[in-house]
Amino acid sequence: MMFTSLSLRLRIFLLFLGVAVASWGVVGLSLYLGYHRISEAGAESGLVFAGILSLFGIMSTSAGFWLLFDENVAKPIQRISAIMRTRAHADVDASLDMHEARYLGDLAPAIHAVTGKLSEASANAEEIVAMHTAQLMAERAHLAILLTEIPVAIVLVSPRHQIMLYDGQAADVLGQVHVPRLSASIFDYFVEEDLRAAHAQLTGKRSEIKADARGTRGNLSFELRLKKLSQASGYMILIDSTHARIAPDEARPLIYDFDLTEHDAERAIEHRPLKDLSFVVFDTETTGLMPNNDEIVQIGAVRVVNGRIVPGEMMDQLVNPGRRIPPASTKVHGVTDTMVHDAPHAPHAVSQLHAFARGAVVVAHNAPFDMAFLHRHGKASGLTWDHPILDTVLLSAVIFGANDKHTLDALCERLTITIPPAIRHTALGDAQATAEALCKMLPILASRGLTTFGDVIQETRKHGRLLKDLN
Repeated sequence: MMFTSLSLRLRIFLLFLGVAVASWGVVGLSLYLGYHRISEAGAESGLVFAGILSLFGIMSTSAGFWLLFDENVAKPIQRISAIMRTRAHADVDASLDMHEARYLGDLAPAIHAVTGKLSEASANAEEIVAMHTAQLMAERAHLAILLTEIPVAIVLVSPRHQIMLYDGQAADVLGQVHVPRLSASIFDYFVEEDLRAAHAQLTGKRSEIKADARGTRGNLSFELRLKKLSQASGYMILIDSTHARIAPDEARPLIYDFDLTEHDAERAIEHRPLKDLSFVVFDTETTGLMPNNDEIVQIGAVRVVNGRIVPGEMMDQLVNPGRRIPPASTKVHGVTDTMVHDAPHAPHAVSQLHAFARGAVVVAHNAPFDMAFLHRHGKASGLTWDHPILDTVLLSAVIFGANDKHTLDALCERLTITIPPAIRHTALGDAQATAEALCKMLPILASRGLTTFGDVIQETRKHGRLLKDLN
């Protein structure tokens, strides 16, 4: 109790003083024992014995003091650092363990006071932001209502031919080819040759042209109108709403991200900033825990663009494993044989995920386990899973230290993410929680100077052993 009341500087001084005193004691004891050995085995043997004994004694003493320092100083400082970053950059009100930091003097109470003031200031700012956000959302909803009067599907495309806005009608039209995806190449949906030929005509005085374009899947063809944007870069694609299968008076939400006009997609992946990347966060539920023998029963995935989960862009697919699902597995994920009776088999479902993840970084919690299933079925379908991969287990280790727990539940608890019990251990529910964790960890990584994909991968490699132990 007396030691915890001392200042931090004095405690560290006493620690080093203890190392010195213990070392002196070891050397003194070694010389004493060596002196008595001189009479038995000679002076040279006694001195060698004293030297060896001193060496091992000092090493043992240093190791003991290091363990004390690591447990009571280094580890608490590391945890406090992680908590401060999550509070500052992920808006997480994580609590400090004052008992764990009891040997750090006034450091923990001072940090607690500062972060408390920051939380108070953040709460005030959030009220103002919430007010303006509500206003923006109301304007957005009003715009969506107005769009219901326009009998065309609308897609805005960046100069690099990435989708940066689409409405509900366009989502239905694009969905006849592939799942609509913000930041995806428009050439995933329309034959590149057709669209580039039409786009080339948008020069000079021709600001709008009509064109026919084939879909990249099936025998679909579309009558398009391409329109140059006068006040922004990129172009607009208008599609007759007769191609859509939803009623014109149904809700037409807008999905957009105009920051995509600034992204450099040509740069090598390892040099691209994390904020410029698109992520597909996925999870699988299976018949068991052996990727070589077990089968997928459910795939869930969501997309993250510009650090935000894109509403509506998700995959929630039951999968027929071609065998009975063990009752023990059903007890975990809730998927029964009846539920998957008419579901597609794994090769088809994996192909759907492959198309959904095109051009994106694939993210999973304990990715080697899930990726093993995808590689096996991808190989059978002739698909190559060569996507860049991030593992949130390793990201958690980078931010919070390798010694903490890195289960999905533990990570969500640290980041104050709530997984409703009804969707825990469902593929989409776990994918959604993992995506929320990713969105909160990205700014924390950036605050540590890990701003590019290559920076993060290099850092996660230091913790690769965690995945081997986990699996």
